[in-house]
Amino acid sequence: MTSFRYAAKNPGGQTVEGTIQAGDKSEALAELRRQNLVVLRVDPLSGKASAPARRLRTRSSLFRAGPSANKSELVLFTRQLATMVGAGLALLEAIDVLGAQADTQGLKATCERLAAELRSGSDLSSAMETCPKVFSPLYISMVRAGEASGQMDVILERLADYQEASQALAREIRSAMTYPVISLVLVLGITAFLMLGVVPTFRQVFEGLGTELPALTSFVLNLSGWMRANWIGILGGGAGAVAALVLFKRTSYGALTWDRLSLRVPVFGPLCKKVALARFSRTFATLIRSGVPIMGTLDIVSETAGNRVVARAVAASKESVRNGQLLSEPLGQSRIFPPMVVRMIAIGERTGALEALLEKIAEFYDAQVKAAIKALTSLIEPMLITFMGVIVGGVVLSVFLPILDVVGKLSGQ
Repeated sequence: MTSFRYAAKNPGGQTVEGTIQAGDKSEALAELRRQNLVVLRVDPLSGKASAPARRLRTRSSLFRAGPSANKSELVLFTRQLATMVGAGLALLEAIDVLGAQADTQGLKATCERLAAELRSGSDLSSAMETCPKVFSPLYISMVRAGEASGQMDVILERLADYQEASQALAREIRSAMTYPVISLVLVLGITAFLMLGVVPTFRQVFEGLGTELPALTSFVLNLSGWMRANWIGILGGGAGAVAALVLFKRTSYGALTWDRLSLRVPVFGPLCKKVALARFSRTFATLIRSGVPIMGTLDIVSETAGNRVVARAVAASKESVRNGQLLSEPLGQSRIFPPMVVRMIAIGERTGALEALLEKIAEFYDAQVKAAIKALTSLIEPMLITFMGVIVGGVVLSVFLPILDVVGKLSGQ
């Protein structure tokens, strides 16, 4: 029999340490799990792990800004960590395995930092707080709830499901916006080519005809000449306008104004609102189901709403909830949340099934967003084709009108 020193979370969420006798490490892990403990680390008492721990702690101190990892890596990391913890592996061993098989340096460095923090006695949620570029407050709060409840594998599975659903919605929006953006860039590029490269070559031809030019041709020629003379100013003005908008959005007032306008703009406004409501409902349901306290849930939901108007409405409801009121009452007064959402939240509060109804709301708005994106894509395509036809056709027509006029006069003679 070998003596092993362990650190684990008990069902009450407290970190406990001690020693256990077992034939090998796997037997020690199995015995600790039979005691309803969430194992953080198990090391033999020989002390062989102290040197690697010191090396990892020294290495982790180099990451002052913290490592980073992309969202796809984080989803896979969460899913694999849930599987290994559910299979009985200790957290430290599972993270070591994930670090060894990581494909990118960012995820490898993240796992090394987590392992170093766990070896120094920290729990997993505290270790994740040292990697703010990788783990969001929502992620850390759910892991902390899993530590407190002793259901780390279940919480991690829910967290992976949440991340996959959020990324699926984001992919739907990006794929829907890719075609319009590329088409608009092509339209502007073709227009610029015609106005700066093609139309000016006809000016001398038209001047040699000695006839009065049609109004459309004169307008296009004058616009082309102005664009050729001021193209540097046009590019500079466009870049300056974009930079000014970016700087304005970085201010608190500008960001709030932009988010408020995004909810009111025709066509795109309802879509933005549905996306914000879907994110609010899914985040709220995931946190409540995972056992995060209601006040902490409201803090996280307000930070991750994705729209400051919605975030302000959620933040304003915290004081009412703290005073014992129902959450549905202040949300209904905000005029941001539709009556259906407010009533379903009220029913969930009265029946104790708030998380189930919030998940239904999230599913409903996910379907609404997908339908709106499909309809928007179908609407944008003919609009862009029409716009391109008007621009290109107008330029071509302005070029051929004088020629047709001269040909008509010659044939009349």
